[in-house]
Amino acid sequence: MSLFFQQVPLGPMANYVYLIGDHACKELAVIDPAWDIAAIRKIASEHGFTITSALITHGHPDHINAVEDLLQQENAKVYMHKDEVPWIEGWKETAIATGHGDAINIGQYTVQVIHTPGHTEGSQCFLLGDKMLSGDTLFIDGCGRTDLPGGNAEKLYYTFTDIIKNLPADIMIYPGHDYAHDKCQRLSQQLQTNPYLRAHSKQDFLSMVQPGFKSL
Repeated sequence: MSLFFQQVPLGPMANYVYLIGDHACKELAVIDPAWDIAAIRKIASEHGFTITSALITHGHPDHINAVEDLLQQENAKVYMHKDEVPWIEGWKETAIATGHGDAINIGQYTVQVIHTPGHTEGSQCFLLGDKMLSGDTLFIDGCGRTDLPGGNAEKLYYTFTDIIKNLPADIMIYPGHDYAHDKCQRLSQQLQTNPYLRAHSKQDFLSMVQPGFKSL
């Protein structure tokens, strides 16, 4: 059977939680478990899956505030970038530290870790075939803000120019929040319409990445 993939809107901050599962072995990964672990577990149960892992794009509370509940109720492994782990209290001792290029297996499927610093020091995106879960690094026609602890506008610029722009143009971007009219878009389209990807210079990029200017 094909990959199980579901985009789930949850919480008061328009978050997207993602579920990735292998129908063959019934293993399920939750990307950024937040807000309502009961709803997440209900979807998993309805489709006959066991939650075996949680993949964290970054450590802001609106993306991880259900991790503790998940760990209390499921025997799951948590994967977080090595530069993000020091920011987390409590369950960080059990987190598996990841690095750029690492592979995380979900049954027969392999998720590639892409380190994308800027929104936070340890922000990471997850590439699975033609899908990329971009967390708060890249939104549809926007990008993550850089004025919060761990944020760095210059690092985000290099993430966009050296990493994101060099990915296959036909991958589908699945962001961490519902901040646009589309739930997902091809990178090729974002290269044409996203002002941060279209910036002609670092100076132009840095002048745009300010709180309140489509930097969410």
